[in-house]
Amino acid sequence: MYNILVVDDEKEITDMLKDYLEGQSYLVYTAHHATEAIEKLNVHLDLILLDVMMPDVSGYELCLQIRDKVQCPILFLTAKVGQEDIIRGLELGGDDYLIKPFRLKELKARIDSHLRREERRTDSKKSILYHKNCMIDLKSESVSIKGQDIHVTKKEFELISFLAMNKGQTFSKEQMYERLWGYDVEGESRTITEHIKNIRKKMQEAGETEEYIKTVWGIGYRWE
Repeated sequence: MYNILVVDDEKEITDMLKDYLEGQSYLVYTAHHATEAIEKLNVHLDLILLDVMMPDVSGYELCLQIRDKVQCPILFLTAKVGQEDIIRGLELGGDDYLIKPFRLKELKARIDSHLRREERRTDSKKSILYHKNCMIDLKSESVSIKGQDIHVTKKEFELISFLAMNKGQTFSKEQMYERLWGYDVEGESRTITEHIKNIRKKMQEAGETEEYIKTVWGIGYRWE
């Protein structure tokens, strides 16, 4: 469920938007002035609907105050239609404009569009892991050191990505073998030792001096 904050000094508007958006399966928070809006920032927010014309602090000023605290999309709701107003709002960190009066279906379409875009950005970021000089691309199953691709086998890549995604956690050779091969055969865990030896060698040949896979003596390995 997505969390949306609606900021507008008119209670009738916040109540109306809250009822409508909650009917569309969003969780909606409301605020009627800047101080109340800032207090709501301790909640994870996926999107903010921000009225421009408020009596204490304008939506523009509030956007400027909170933009370094929140990364989610901010959509201005305003009766102002001047080109200068639109440009100003976008320059201050807003992402979109919806001019009052607006249709609720259009509002939902705008919200959905921004949330989908944020999801794509998040998925894209999650698909690439960065550790010091090492980049691991989970989608293309590739590894590079200092921008130089290194050739790794499928199992070597699975081993690298498994440890990197569980950074700081120590696994025994038996645990890794069972996780990556799907079963545990006594004695076969030595395969892990050989894979790690090969990975370290390939990284060193690429000019890497950092040791990413640390041996925890008597226990196993972990990604530093």
